[in-house]
Amino acid sequence: MIDCAMKRTPCDLVFRGGKIFNVYTGELEEKELAVANGKIVAIGEGYEGETVDCKGKVLLPGFIDAHLHVESTLLSPEAFSSLASAHGTTGIVADPHEITNVCGIEGAEYVAEAFSRLRYREVAPIDVYLQLPSCVPATPFETSGAKIDGKETAKEIAKPLFHGLGEMMNFPAVMAGEEDCLTKLIAAKEAGKTVDGHAPALSNEGLCAYLCAGIVTDHEALDAKECAEKVARGMYCQLRNGSSAKNLEENAKAMTEFNFSRFLLCSDDKNADDLYNHGHIDDALRRLVACGIPAKWAICTATRNVSECYGLRAKGALSPGFDADIAVVDDVQSFCVRAVYKNGVKVAQDGHALFDSSKRYLPQSVQNTVHVKEVAEDDFRIALKGNLVRAMKVLPHSLVTESVTATVNRKDGDVRLEGTDLCKLAVVERHFASGNIGLCLVQGYGLKGGAIGITVAHDSHNLVVLGDNNADMVRVVSLLKEAGGGMALVCGEKEEVFPLDIAGLMSSASVEEVRLHTARITKEAYRMGVKDYYEPFMTLAFLALPVIPHLKLTDRGLFDVDAFAFTSLEI
Repeated sequence: MIDCAMKRTPCDLVFRGGKIFNVYTGELEEKELAVANGKIVAIGEGYEGETVDCKGKVLLPGFIDAHLHVESTLLSPEAFSSLASAHGTTGIVADPHEITNVCGIEGAEYVAEAFSRLRYREVAPIDVYLQLPSCVPATPFETSGAKIDGKETAKEIAKPLFHGLGEMMNFPAVMAGEEDCLTKLIAAKEAGKTVDGHAPALSNEGLCAYLCAGIVTDHEALDAKECAEKVARGMYCQLRNGSSAKNLEENAKAMTEFNFSRFLLCSDDKNADDLYNHGHIDDALRRLVACGIPAKWAICTATRNVSECYGLRAKGALSPGFDADIAVVDDVQSFCVRAVYKNGVKVAQDGHALFDSSKRYLPQSVQNTVHVKEVAEDDFRIALKGNLVRAMKVLPHSLVTESVTATVNRKDGDVRLEGTDLCKLAVVERHFASGNIGLCLVQGYGLKGGAIGITVAHDSHNLVVLGDNNADMVRVVSLLKEAGGGMALVCGEKEEVFPLDIAGLMSSASVEEVRLHTARITKEAYRMGVKDYYEPFMTLAFLALPVIPHLKLTDRGLFDVDAFAFTSLEI
């Protein structure tokens, strides 16, 4: 490399004619970029080597997603790689929280192995920095398929498999100094590994306590004011551009010339159709620039800032000695990706991956994971003594729900939903066939004349079904049980199911098949009346997550997140 840099030896590749973005100065340099042995060896003039013509283009460091659950794409790791790579992504900080809650550590090992087996000319198209899930289960108020306590965390976090500790969602336990929670945090600290956060609406003394635990990131700030406070206290704030939840435009308002280095881009949860049609981190970059953030700040949130936050050596910059991970784009407004290089190997061209991702690694440990006790219509009855109920209302384009009061009619030991804007929501335990079913009412979702359901339900991933009649809800549960997990819809005589054969969370099918099938079943859900500001199935998947305000449902009952305790349906 030294010989190449000193022009004593020809380089492998020389990128000529383009502008190189410097993440340290914010400048576009019109120079040559020389690559040898998968590394950037020089930026200058007069280098020998195979020419890569970049005339009229801009060279950026490969994009790094700062927080991602691959499972939420519904794609296998191999299929995800082909899609993300084509959009300029060369690295992900992946938290396999979803599959680990279903399959335990074997689920995390599956994700790592599936990514590691994918090679193109001896290069892995995407670097994967795996985080050990910190909350399995997320809370003690739900039934998960696995449990990882402090003792096991201490054993696993020391392994090279894990780059850090995944998002610490149980922030009340952190603030309370709960022993098992602190055991996990101390283990990560002793291993010298980064700890991700998840702390919506946390501020003042609670935020200070959370930071004392060594947690460095957060992607759940509800508004720019909260985001600014967290940055001011030393956190990195991840701007989220997911399919169901987007806080990027709002929280970007907190960015300044002084603090922009504390912001990171992430997708968190983004489905296949969204990835295909809108892109990955390139989509987030477009959105940031469109809302007025200077391009030079925006680019750093997907490159240098992520590298510095997570200690990713030789990543996040186009500098001598760094890995030759390069995204060639048209400009720094559209961020249209024309070519992607990973360790100096071209892995994508004009929106298409150049590597074969069709072979799937699919061990027995992640198959046949849906175990549901037989259900009947009576299981979905909601018997009340009065007519006033506490209902859940989902805020548009958000994971946050409100607790609202609704008036219902009763007949034959059940609520009557005719003439209301209410639906029934049920969370059915699906790991041990225990028969646990949590029930509540949801206001304003819009669905009429049937039911929809999914076995993706953050974070314990029980079966969630929403409907306006018990019979169709029972049928949805049966379809999902028969399919071994997935997404299902029943509307009159129409039935549709899309299997998710990997832990009930992901599909082993191709990108094209996943995106087309999920898009079709989603379109059918909208035809049933689901409001267009909800993503019908993926929004549903978050209604069982008892760590995001304010009202959620688990297989054990209705949960008040603010009080961090169960609450009654009746008022």
